[in-house]
Amino acid sequence: MSAPGGPTKPLSQKALRLLVTDLAGKIERLEQEVEQLRLDNSNLRIDNQALKDEIARLKNLPPRPPFKPSGMEKATQPRPAGPGRRPGRGAKRDRVTREVTIRVQVPPGSRFKGYKTVVRRDLVLVAEVVRYKRERWLTPQGQTLIAPLPVGVTGGYGPGVRRFCLALHTQGQVTTERLTDLLNGIGLSISKREVVRLLTADLEPFEQEDHAVLQAGLISSPYITVDDTGARHTRRPAVTTQIGGERFCVFRTGRSKSRLNFLTLLRAGRDEYVVNEAALDYLRAQPVEGAVIARLTKLQGKVFHSQMDWLEHLARCSINIFDQPLLQTLNEAATWGALRHHGLMESTVVVSDDAGQFRVATHALCWVHAERHLEKLMPASPKQAQAVELVRQTIWCFYRSLKLWKQSPTAGAEASFRRQFNRIFGQRTGYKELDELLARLARRKDELLMVLKHPEIPLHTNASENDLRAWVIKRKISGGTMSSDGRVARDVMLGLSKTCRKLGLSFFAYLGDRLGLNTGQPRIPPLADLVIQAA
Repeated sequence: MSAPGGPTKPLSQKALRLLVTDLAGKIERLEQEVEQLRLDNSNLRIDNQALKDEIARLKNLPPRPPFKPSGMEKATQPRPAGPGRRPGRGAKRDRVTREVTIRVQVPPGSRFKGYKTVVRRDLVLVAEVVRYKRERWLTPQGQTLIAPLPVGVTGGYGPGVRRFCLALHTQGQVTTERLTDLLNGIGLSISKREVVRLLTADLEPFEQEDHAVLQAGLISSPYITVDDTGARHTRRPAVTTQIGGERFCVFRTGRSKSRLNFLTLLRAGRDEYVVNEAALDYLRAQPVEGAVIARLTKLQGKVFHSQMDWLEHLARCSINIFDQPLLQTLNEAATWGALRHHGLMESTVVVSDDAGQFRVATHALCWVHAERHLEKLMPASPKQAQAVELVRQTIWCFYRSLKLWKQSPTAGAEASFRRQFNRIFGQRTGYKELDELLARLARRKDELLMVLKHPEIPLHTNASENDLRAWVIKRKISGGTMSSDGRVARDVMLGLSKTCRKLGLSFFAYLGDRLGLNTGQPRIPPLADLVIQAA
């Protein structure tokens, strides 16, 4: 060996030892500098995220997660076996509204060879303003008679305007200001206040159908995926909860994101509190004194139709209703008893992102959110980074195996998957934070492997996040709601539009059917019936 950049004369052993010692010292100093740079970079990322969260707080928005979305689901998606193109939305067959035959002058002796068809698509938006001149007559008895308006004509705007406003505001994410300008530009004189009235007033039939959809989904669906996001209502922080399945979706906005609030939403609009065996079993699993459970046992089998009636009976049983933690637990138990009393959530699996309020009934964890915790780790050395990457690859392989097994479940595979799970999450890498994460996930083994008992459930909550994205876009574009009518209108119409999409229905056609505009066409059945039939 010769000195770098020097003559080709070989070095002596002493020179080699000095050179190796010098190089080792340089490598050690470089490793220290790299670790320091990694630490500085991590601190800068934390400071940058803190500044972003502060900006979001000042804008009254929820903070952005400090890590990138997981790519596990897309990376483990099986590729199609052969070439093919998925048909787009425009591939559906058009409904021809008018047919025109175009003739041509031909010389004598020509033979007719049929038609060459060309389909032309167009959209006609015309404001129709009708002035009804109602005759008035004065009878000999002095009574005034006025000709009645045609059936369906009420107010100053027809159902077509309302359908147009609901479709564009809900599905098209058009604000009320732009909607007002658009309608005036078409030739329909209307104010913003009237547009808001068309969007929020007289929605009771839609609200009732939305409650029926939730009840039908909870009865018929083998699972539900749930998620929530921040909201603004009457200039105060609120939370919107999404509850959905393969064929339905609903949104509910309220002040609380507690477990009691979630159980209340699952009641699908009911107000009962029921003390039954399900409620008592719920209490036995909570840190509640045996004396309290014994007093409630005397009320077993009773149904309380209001919160006031429920509180009165608790007071009569010598239960301290001013103990807020105890009262909340009792309310949760009685609400859960009401759900079971009405046949809801009997075998339904709740798939969530591990938020505490969703841990009810048979609970399953989202694998994408579980793997996402690896993004939060900040390794300080190449060895730690290599350990994180190795664990990530093994989890992705295990996840891919679960997805393949879900497509064609076979008996006897449960034991093999459990052994693989124990090997992956029972390993120790020497990286303290990574080992703690693996141990924490290992304790949630039953919830992560719930798919082995229920192959029909999804492995993630991506569907809920996709459903919530429309609500978040609406919040960003239109801001918060100010009235209870506006809050209900936003939740109900967005939920119905998502349900129509999952059922393969046109939301525009659905609005026309419910508003009485689809004359001469088959009626669209209640969405709740379609949800049950699809299940």
